[in-house]
Amino acid sequence: MGATWSAFAARGFRVLWLAGLLSVAGDQLARVALSILVFQRTGSAALSAATYALSMLPALVSGALLSWLADRFPRRRLLVACDAVRAVLVTVMAVPVVPLPLMAALLVLVQLAEAPFSAAQGAVLPELLGPRYEAGQAVQQVTTQLCLVLGFVAAAFVVTAVGAHAALAVDAATFAVSAVLIRAGLGPHPPPDGDGESGATWWRRSWRRVAAGAVTVGRDRTLGTLVCLGWLALFTVVPEGLAVPFAQQVGVGGGWIGVLLAAEPAGAVAGALLLRRVARPVRVRALGVLAVGTSAPLVAFWGRPTLGAALALLFVSGLCSAYQVTAGATFVQLSPPRVRGRTLGFARTGMIAGQGLGIVAGGVLAQLAGPSTAIAWAGTAGALAALAAAAAWARRRPDVVSAALPAES
Repeated sequence: MGATWSAFAARGFRVLWLAGLLSVAGDQLARVALSILVFQRTGSAALSAATYALSMLPALVSGALLSWLADRFPRRRLLVACDAVRAVLVTVMAVPVVPLPLMAALLVLVQLAEAPFSAAQGAVLPELLGPRYEAGQAVQQVTTQLCLVLGFVAAAFVVTAVGAHAALAVDAATFAVSAVLIRAGLGPHPPPDGDGESGATWWRRSWRRVAAGAVTVGRDRTLGTLVCLGWLALFTVVPEGLAVPFAQQVGVGGGWIGVLLAAEPAGAVAGALLLRRVARPVRVRALGVLAVGTSAPLVAFWGRPTLGAALALLFVSGLCSAYQVTAGATFVQLSPPRVRGRTLGFARTGMIAGQGLGIVAGGVLAQLAGPSTAIAWAGTAGALAALAAAAAWARRRPDVVSAALPAES
């Protein structure tokens, strides 16, 4: 683990790490608050899931049109601007008199800023860490998932104790603090040289940059396969979106909603810690197998598991999902530096938007057939898709891919 924590030697990484944890903690409060609020008012699993998905679906637009900003403007300035915008919007959402439709619209606007923030953050980290990049990714995975575990468990109790609007106010504060930290502790990180498109319209420039990232991924089968492995998260996120109605199905509520939400992140923490003890060539070769193992436990939801069995299945799913760290780090390291922000924006856009669509589909199915059945369908479809992705990865000669990556320090 010493090599893993060596990423903290980079001051800029420490700043981004802390700022990210603050935002993650606040977001869990907001997500749980809105999901519980909508389910309490409507009693609809579909609407509750759709509200949760609103934190993901806007990436369909923002990832396509806005992630290129990470390759156009100084990245520190962009990170601070995104956090400041989100702090203001969530502050408005925290006002008690704001109706649910307006809160949903504001949530969409908040999430529109996520894509350029993530693209800029993803483009900065390789510059900060160099050969320690995967170690930094592992640190982020472990600590972020720990934050998710604690955040989900605490969020249900906090929302019950102080109310949804107070939880949203805390979320706004986390964005504000994150902006201050980044402004004070991160260097400017100017973007790569321009591409000579100054005479084109903004709209055309936007789509050209998006196309550059998509074309780069499309032309490189290794990058394309890694993207597919990452996008499998659209199936395994379904239990997260259905935690509130599933808790009602098994006869629990309150803090148990947070425990259900925390089960997969807890498994991901354990998985990330275990994988860091395995040599990188082995981790790279195991991507396909672990991808299948992430969805396979959800197939057992056909048997309508009890609360304890469901928690165990979700934990195992999360344990295998730690492969996403290696898949994501490998993708970034193999992406051409000149378009890294765009390729990363494209990949994250598909992952986040796919998760949102998966949750919406799961919510509709849960409304018709029940939460357990919806989760089982997601697991079955995910396992079949993962088998196809695993076969494609096996043909990519992952031993060669691993040898081409920078040496770990």
